[in-house]
Amino acid sequence: MIKESALYDKKALTLKIIKSKLMEKLLTTSVSTFKDIIEYNYLYVDKTEYIYNLVSNPKGIYFLSRPRRFGKSLTLSTFRSIFSGEKELFKGLYIYDKPFDWKKYPIIHLSLNKIRVSTEKELEKKLCYLIEDAAELYDINLKRDDSSSLFDELIIKLSKKSKIVILIDEYDKPLLDNVNNNTERKAIKETLKGLYSVIKANEEFLRFVFLTGVSKFSKVSVFSELNNLDDLSMNNKFGTALGFTQDEVDKYFGESIKEIALKQGKNHENLRQTLKELYNGYRFSKKSETVYNPVSITKFVQNEELEHYWFETGTPSFLLELMKENKYNLMNLEGLKLNSAAFSTYEVENLRVEPLLFQTGYLTIKGYSEKYDEYLLSYPNMEVKSAFLNYLSDYYTPLRKEETPQYNNELIRAILKNDTAKFIEILKIFFANIEYDLHIDNEKYYQTIFYLVFTLLGVKIQAEVKTNTDRIDAVIETDTHTYIFEFKLFDTSQNALKQIKDKKYFEKYLLNKKQIVLIGVGFDKETRNIKDDYIVEKT
Repeated sequence: MIKESALYDKKALTLKIIKSKLMEKLLTTSVSTFKDIIEYNYLYVDKTEYIYNLVSNPKGIYFLSRPRRFGKSLTLSTFRSIFSGEKELFKGLYIYDKPFDWKKYPIIHLSLNKIRVSTEKELEKKLCYLIEDAAELYDINLKRDDSSSLFDELIIKLSKKSKIVILIDEYDKPLLDNVNNNTERKAIKETLKGLYSVIKANEEFLRFVFLTGVSKFSKVSVFSELNNLDDLSMNNKFGTALGFTQDEVDKYFGESIKEIALKQGKNHENLRQTLKELYNGYRFSKKSETVYNPVSITKFVQNEELEHYWFETGTPSFLLELMKENKYNLMNLEGLKLNSAAFSTYEVENLRVEPLLFQTGYLTIKGYSEKYDEYLLSYPNMEVKSAFLNYLSDYYTPLRKEETPQYNNELIRAILKNDTAKFIEILKIFFANIEYDLHIDNEKYYQTIFYLVFTLLGVKIQAEVKTNTDRIDAVIETDTHTYIFEFKLFDTSQNALKQIKDKKYFEKYLLNKKQIVLIGVGFDKETRNIKDDYIVEKT
C-alpha cells in the first residue's frame, strides 16, 4: 500500500518540475505568432481551454473586443495553427488530447493592424493588397478590382476545396485612426462595412470566423449586415480568455517574482500585493474574475522594475482629442455609472467618451446592479490611473516638464507640514500657467485641476463627496488632517466657506479624530486664478 506521505512527496516533486520548466522559458511581449512562441521556447500562458470551447463547435462567427496589447493577435495566430492542423505545437496544452479532428482548412487571415490610412482611397488600395497577399498563399489569381469583390471572389474560390476559416485582426483600426477625420470618416466606415458584409453573404462556405478589435461598434454601423455575429466581449464565460488571472500569474510567474523579491530585499507577499494593485484589475463582464495586462506583468518579470509598461506602449491620440473636444471632467472617471445600452449603441459619428474609455482599457467594470441594469466603472489599477492622469496633465496643467518636479515636491512638503498658505500659493502657479483658451467658465474645470494635481502627487483626494445634504467639492486627507474644500467661480470665498458650514460638510469626518480644516476658495473671473482672500478655518 502506498503511503499518503509518498503521494504528497510525488505531487510536490511534480509541481517542482513544472515550476522549474516554466522558469526555463523565455519571456516576450513582442512575439505574437503562436508557432514561434512554441518553437522558440517562449512562455505561453495556456488559454486553449477557451479556444477549444469555440473551435469544437461545428461552425461559429465570433467577435471579441479587448484593449490594445491584450493578446488579440496571439489568439488569432493560435486559431490559425489549430485550423492548419499543427497539433504537435499544442503538446502539453489543454486542447492537445481533447476530441478534435485537427483538419487543415483554407485560412484567410487579414491583419488591419498593418494598415495606416487617412483617406478612403488609401484604405481601399491597402485592403486590396491584403486580400491579394492572402490569395497568393494558395496560388489563386483574383480578377476583380475592389476590396469587397476581391474578398468575395477569394472566399468562393477557396471554398471549392473545403469550408474556410476567416481571421480578421484589429477590424476597427482604420476607423479609430480617423475618428477626428470628419472628411473621410464616413467613407472609411462604408468601405469597411462593405468588406464585412461579404462574410454574411458567404456564410454557407464558412467553418469558423473570428474578428478582434479595440472598439465595439453597434450592429447598425460597421456590422449592420453581419447580424449573426456572436459577440464574446462582455460574455462572462470568456471574461478571462485574454489577460492573466491571479492564479495564472502565480503559476507561471510566481517563482520568478519570489526570486525578484529576495534579490531586492522585499517581502514576497508585499511585492505580490503591489503587483496586483499596479497591474491587475481589468474586468470585462459582470461576473468574471479580474485579470492582469499581459504586457505589464511580463515586462516587470523581465526588467525587475515597477514601471508603467502598458501605458508606455502607446495611448490612442483620438482618445485625448475626444476628451478635449468634450471638455471632459476627469473626476467623472471614478465611480462612473452606465447602463448596458451605453455599450451597445456605439456609433463612430456620435462617440461617447465613457464606453470608449472602457473598451480601450482606461476604465473597467468594478460592479454591476441587476436591479438597475447599471455598471460601475473606474480605473482598473494604479498603473492606468497614474499614467493616464499624468498624460492628461499636459493638457490641463501645461507647466514645462522641467518645472513640474520642483513644484510637486514643494506641494508635497507643504501638505505634510499642514502649511495651507504654502500649498495654495503653489496651486496658483499651476493655474497661472494654464493657457487662456483652455479655461472654462465652470467651477468643475477648476475643481478638475485641483483633483488632477493632488492625485498625481499620490495624495488621498476625493471629489464630489456625497453627504446627506449635498456634495463636497473636494476632500484631502493626510495622517493628521482632513481638508474640506468648496470652490466658487463667480462668488466669494466667504460664501464658499459659509456653504461648508451651513450644510455641515464636516460632520461626516468628526469621528476620524483628525484636525478638520475648512477652506473656502474663490476664483477670480479676470485672472482666472485663486483669489487672495481664500479663507481657512479650523474646527
